[in-house]
Amino acid sequence: MTIRDKSSSHYAINILLKIYKAKAYLLIVVGLIGIFASAYLYLNQPGPPKLTGKAKAIELSSAPSSTKPTASTINSYSVPPNQPKFISIPAIGVDNAMVIRLGLLKNGSITTPDNIYETGWYENSAAPGQMGAMFIFGHVSSWTADGVFYNLKRIVPGNLIKITRGDNKEFTYKVVALKIYPYTKVDMNQVLAPINKNLPGLNLMTCTGKVIPGTSEFNERLVVFSQQVSS
Repeated sequence: MTIRDKSSSHYAINILLKIYKAKAYLLIVVGLIGIFASAYLYLNQPGPPKLTGKAKAIELSSAPSSTKPTASTINSYSVPPNQPKFISIPAIGVDNAMVIRLGLLKNGSITTPDNIYETGWYENSAAPGQMGAMFIFGHVSSWTADGVFYNLKRIVPGNLIKITRGDNKEFTYKVVALKIYPYTKVDMNQVLAPINKNLPGLNLMTCTGKVIPGTSEFNERLVVFSQQVSS
């Protein structure tokens, strides 16, 4: 082999080494881009709703209806795919009660369902399966009939609650604790927060205690705290 041939071989080898190095650098750059992109998407994924501090305790603005919804109404009921549609609590006989959407009154109080057989989901609380706490209110009764959450006081830790979402996906929550508040001293920051910050929560509320003389208002609120166990 001549000196010229050897020089040509070394040149070719150097070219190949440079190509391999360039490919290696490219793979490293692509890998780093993928890592940063994944980190960005993770850090910027939608989180639980932020509490604005505007939500005050439930206010019963008017007497709810005591007319039971028909089977047809229940079967045809629909909500957006990510919102709660039905709630079931086997331990107290609640089976696929409709969940309507609740907003705020002008004074900042959360509205209530118009019917004692319906429950209401506060729209600024978490959605099913979402980190944070989903908040659902249900009436205990009217003057003439027991409401959807009449037996909520009988629930105990360990009981299960099933939420069916608008897309018919089901989420199961386990009761962890119950707490009773005077109706004028409900800690809404606590009520709208998950009992376990590492798991999606579901908190239920209804009226309890005694009727305040001269009103249709009960003097206490019962809150049930639960956490998600399956979906």
